[in-house]
Amino acid sequence: MNTRRTLLRAGLCLPLAVPAAMLATPARAQGSDPLGSPQWPAVWRDVLGGGRVVFDPRVKVSGPAFAEDAMHVPIAFDAGELGAVRRIVVAVDRNPIRKVLEFEPGPLRAALTFRFKQEQASPVRVAVQDGDGVWHVGGILVNAAGGGCTVPGDTRRDGSWEATLNRVEARVFPGRTPGTARLRLRVMHPMDTGLVAGIPAFHIEQLAITEPGAAAPALLRLYEPVSENPVFSFDLPAWPRSGTRVSGQDNNGNRIAARIVP
Repeated sequence: MNTRRTLLRAGLCLPLAVPAAMLATPARAQGSDPLGSPQWPAVWRDVLGGGRVVFDPRVKVSGPAFAEDAMHVPIAFDAGELGAVRRIVVAVDRNPIRKVLEFEPGPLRAALTFRFKQEQASPVRVAVQDGDGVWHVGGILVNAAGGGCTVPGDTRRDGSWEATLNRVEARVFPGRTPGTARLRLRVMHPMDTGLVAGIPAFHIEQLAITEPGAAAPALLRLYEPVSENPVFSFDLPAWPRSGTRVSGQDNNGNRIAARIVP
């Protein structure tokens, strides 16, 4: 397969495992969690605002049965079968910081691949809000030895993060169908959770992918559990043009800016 390099270096490949199969249930889903998590009512209330929920097999979630590296747990989801969606929220029931990210796909497919930090064995939820405000929820159970949220990352330990902070790297691949593309994006950042003694929370807050002529950008809002030097893979409806840009900032006000060069 031919690839096209865009910015500095090649991104990373995220190995994935078994896809989840969620059971469709009635709308009053807060009382009928197919993963049987005692934390689900709190996730439903605090993360989803107590809104209407349907456990929906069209929200496909993939990840490892066991997280060998609790600081870099690979997860992929695809809700493209739902059509246009407002936003997507990823949450981990038993993490000390439950919300991982929010995604407003805009012109992109409602699908994403990324990595996150996991503190202990937990359900991982992907909740997709449709145009009527209903949350369509998929998820998987990921077992883990744990501790991913409460230890410093590699670049924090060796001090190298300062030399690479907010550097953007990207690579573009052919997409699922002719004419489409897959963008793999990495932003260098320590993504500190604030749960390690002496290291305050320091993380990317927002990333936007803006394509020429698009009515709105694709937006990612990131939280502390996203992995160090995060890597994201997006499905683009067309090969990116020279005016496609990535922008954002972290919670200390440091800016992120790069141009995708086809």
